[in-house]
Amino acid sequence: MTIFRVAIAALFSATLSSVVQAQDITLTSHDGHVEVSGILLGFDGEFYRVDTQFGELTVDGSGVTCDGPACPNLTDFVAELRFSGSSVMAEKILPALMIGFAKQEGLSAKSAKSDANTLTYELHQPGRDAPLGRFFFDIGNTSSGFADLVDGQADIVMALREIRPEELEAARATGLGDLTHARRSRVVALDALVPVVAPDNLLPHISLADLALVFSGEVTNWSALGGPDAPITLHLPEAGSGLAQAIESQLLRSTNAVLPATITRHSRSSDLVRDVANDPFAIGIASQAEAEAVRALPLAGGCGHTLMATRQSIKTEDYPLTSPMFLYLPEHRLPRVGRQFLAYTQSADAQVAIRKAGFVDQAPEMIPIALQGNRLANAIAAGGTEVEMDELQRLITTLRPLSRLSLSVRFEAGSSRPDAQSRSNIQQLAQQLEAGTLDVRKLVFIGYSDGDGAAASNKRIALMRAKTVRNAVLAAVETAIPSSVELEVDAFGEAMPMACDDSEWGRKVNRRVEIWVK
Repeated sequence: MTIFRVAIAALFSATLSSVVQAQDITLTSHDGHVEVSGILLGFDGEFYRVDTQFGELTVDGSGVTCDGPACPNLTDFVAELRFSGSSVMAEKILPALMIGFAKQEGLSAKSAKSDANTLTYELHQPGRDAPLGRFFFDIGNTSSGFADLVDGQADIVMALREIRPEELEAARATGLGDLTHARRSRVVALDALVPVVAPDNLLPHISLADLALVFSGEVTNWSALGGPDAPITLHLPEAGSGLAQAIESQLLRSTNAVLPATITRHSRSSDLVRDVANDPFAIGIASQAEAEAVRALPLAGGCGHTLMATRQSIKTEDYPLTSPMFLYLPEHRLPRVGRQFLAYTQSADAQVAIRKAGFVDQAPEMIPIALQGNRLANAIAAGGTEVEMDELQRLITTLRPLSRLSLSVRFEAGSSRPDAQSRSNIQQLAQQLEAGTLDVRKLVFIGYSDGDGAAASNKRIALMRAKTVRNAVLAAVETAIPSSVELEVDAFGEAMPMACDDSEWGRKVNRRVEIWVK
């Protein structure tokens, strides 16, 4: 007797966009010995979802024939997938990935704008008029994407921030599973929040503390920042967007600041950048990828460190206001072409497509010590009195034959849990080690700390962090890593600060685990 797979529908469900009108159907195994009748709830090209007297069941279509008025046409079936959320992901990142995916698979990707708020891409096989798949990208913001997912109007969320507790609970309550699980969320590209001014604005840099005071309305005149006697005009992304919510959580939450009503809001980053570029007394916070027409201000601290948003500083999270771009997937079975596309988004070819689209990819980079002169200079200039010369000499001796890998690990505020970008880095490193695509002989996980407390204690804590990250990488490896690769741990505590310890963000940047390779 043919055995076909049946699973509880809470574990799988058909793609929302392919749900047909619920009607009675009968599914019969090819040998006629097994029969399931009920109301068809959905079909994803491979599996039927049926409401039966035994409850909701998911049945493998390859093992059955379907009878009834609601049975789908298997010959003309078109797999569909609907994304909802961030406008910049819908308009730039996902289309670039879709075109790259089509090219890799030998398909063509035809685009059409369904309406003002939806982009549609159809994938076609050569010589066939009917599409193989149809992808919808609904242009909104991160909050609307999660709302659409919970309401059954989307399959995947495009988000510029992590899911919030209330959104997570709503997803669980509607049977969508734990969206914080590693298989349910993934980082597809990287960006950063940068303070921007007009090209002719002479302000050399700004501290995060001053930036928070400016956007809370406590500093209203450029003279307070060393500029001319002129009022500051403020620009931010629209409320509810992922960028705006990331700004609130990363910049303003620690000060409990309230944004003034006089801020000009923009639904598109391109509009924000244009208005700031045309106003010498304006300041805004924008996506680093869209800040070409304006001048991005470096972030500075009281001890002389300045941090600029560059590809490498965003990858390593040395720049503090990074903004990963997420896809959130519920516990639903997606069509095969959808699963293939999602697998492609993590590939090496996808990283090239992301970079060409103007965003920061996640491909690991090697940064030789010769290119890190500023960091070493800061280690000497800002090192605490407890960091002795022999420790700095040991640091140089240890690092000189190695290169820094761009996959660093930083931690959530007040926690030993790696932040979202770092969790993605751990998964990536594990996959590359497992696949043998990272051509290295030795990895050294090196822990660093902030300067609060005794140097000896900080070094011990930093070493513990380094061991924790190494163990997390090993735990993420599903098979084994090549025996030729050595994994070591070390720590230098507060010996190489990335930022000043005079603020929480500076201390957070300094608490890290770097990965150095040979």
